[in-house]
Amino acid sequence: MSKKDTPRFDRRRFLQASAALAAGGAATPAAAAPEARQQPAKPTILGHLSRPADLPKAKGPRVVVVGGGWSGLTLAKYLKRFNPAFDVLLLDRKDQFVSCPISNVWMADQVDLEFLTHSYVDAARNNDYLFLNATAIGLDRDRRMLATTLGLIAYDYLVLAPGIDYDYSRIGVEDPDDAYRLRMHYPAGFNSASEIMAIKHKLQDFGGGTLLLTVPAGNYRCMAAPYERACMAAAIMKKRGIQGKVLLLDMNPDIRIKTDGFKKAFEQYYGDIIQYEPSAEISAVDIENKAVETDFDSYAFDDAVIYPPVRAARIIEEFGLADPASAQFEAAIDPFKYNLLDDERVYVTGDSRSQPFSKSGNTAHSEARYVAEVIAAHAQGKEIPWRSPQTMCFSGVRIDPLESMSIIAFYSYDENEKTFEFDRVHLMEKWNATAGQAGLAWAEGLYRDMFYA
Repeated sequence: MSKKDTPRFDRRRFLQASAALAAGGAATPAAAAPEARQQPAKPTILGHLSRPADLPKAKGPRVVVVGGGWSGLTLAKYLKRFNPAFDVLLLDRKDQFVSCPISNVWMADQVDLEFLTHSYVDAARNNDYLFLNATAIGLDRDRRMLATTLGLIAYDYLVLAPGIDYDYSRIGVEDPDDAYRLRMHYPAGFNSASEIMAIKHKLQDFGGGTLLLTVPAGNYRCMAAPYERACMAAAIMKKRGIQGKVLLLDMNPDIRIKTDGFKKAFEQYYGDIIQYEPSAEISAVDIENKAVETDFDSYAFDDAVIYPPVRAARIIEEFGLADPASAQFEAAIDPFKYNLLDDERVYVTGDSRSQPFSKSGNTAHSEARYVAEVIAAHAQGKEIPWRSPQTMCFSGVRIDPLESMSIIAFYSYDENEKTFEFDRVHLMEKWNATAGQAGLAWAEGLYRDMFYA
């Protein structure tokens, strides 16, 4: 498929590092105001971080992958697989991988933590690439230089797969102090292992009353996960005989995916526990009084897991790569090749890319294999035809034994509408234990693919 005509954007040379970095930290900058997006301050790289990172000398074209999630891990492995001459480096600020997919059923004790947790060192050693536990803080695309907390890294190709950040402003929380309190007391659970663990403690220790869960608007990480989490929370309450309810506030007009299956599960198994409220556009959160405001109602809660709308990881905007037209600050890239519109040496994949594909683990994995082929071909002066990513998602509904339902889908491009849409969809909304085990086998197979040769 040919590359489509799309706007081009001026490149920026450097990231303006935060003041915290000057003190040796790596704090996440606050979301930029609209004015800052239009007139960004001139970025700089901190002088004391201008030395090269301590790395082995590159033995071939160096490809740096920033972000060790499902996309980044897959890219690092398959870049080396498709072009053994590449010198591949995976960079991540975390020192170990904990999977977000399957974490909901882990919260309900259907798998152990070891099932979700894996070693970046093992992945790098098994697949013949380098791993660096560091944070990317600056980018000079003219010199092909990435600044990190451990020094500068020269690259021939750069892939950014940094995931998501939360956008609390879209639920009426503008004050950074309030946003911080929400993250600490009512974490969303889609951006770090610490959040996932904190939510498990909430679900296991909940003493009764109203447990509030939310579903964000827009394209968010794992479309089915908030509904699955409601089922897991209700199943835990039912198993423990807890008197209370799960209040699921959905900012969307209806359940986004596996609609009939989730509705049936809510009614058949958790009718006395799950209260589902669609079209609940959250406008404010009263942290002190434990209440959420919508355009029409106020909902009190005893404890909560608040999942706000998401945006591309802030590094995309800070590096000057965001599309100004994107409400979620996603990267301005070629939708078929994933490279920046003005730079065929820099690519963006996973949750921060602009295409409306599912932000799921399987989607990230399958598109990463394709992008690895694209980069390997580019290095040889070749091109490969566009290939759709595959979305595959298993959702737990009941526990002991785990029972799940699933969906598999691809995407096609409408030349007339200039949009992507679902294609070849296979939906199984009748949950059973066989599908529950199939979901675990699916995850185990992809973990094996990402971490072993």
